[in-house]
Amino acid sequence: MTEKSAEWPSDIFTVLREREISQICHVPDAGHDRLIRLCTAQNDMSVITLTTEEEGVGILAGAWLGGRRGALLMQSSGVGNTINALALPAACRMPFFTIVTMRGEWGEGNPWQLPMGQGAPGALEAMGVTLYRVERAEDVTDTVSAAAAQAFNNQCSTAVLLSQRLIGAKGFK
Repeated sequence: MTEKSAEWPSDIFTVLREREISQICHVPDAGHDRLIRLCTAQNDMSVITLTTEEEGVGILAGAWLGGRRGALLMQSSGVGNTINALALPAACRMPFFTIVTMRGEWGEGNPWQLPMGQGAPGALEAMGVTLYRVERAEDVTDTVSAAAAQAFNNQCSTAVLLSQRLIGAKGFK
């Protein structure tokens, strides 16, 4: 692992701060652990642990109506839980911004992660979410910044997919 590849959670955190994103929703995920800890350490960021990813869509819609910008952090296995809820930002023309750690691809060791990992991009696109994909650590900052700008400037839905090659493959025991 290069020094730059280890820094991508900090790079994302910096973009969240620059884009004035202060509401973070997540279901605990090892891939987002460092980013979640960075956000939790900030007194001016609200970090909400969810029981299911779809709750985050509604919470972020409420945050937007209350004048705050937010992001949903989730793993590709949670994308399926959001599909029906994604009608809310689409129908109400509200921004929705999510960062998804991908599983079921590069060197995946857990067969249970394959179906949703492979289906997540198509499911998001079917709900009108514009996808941005990151394979290399050096592309994290620009990609996350562009996706956030598109979501909040155009009041649309965007997702950044952090590839398993970037986050690292996990074994299955």
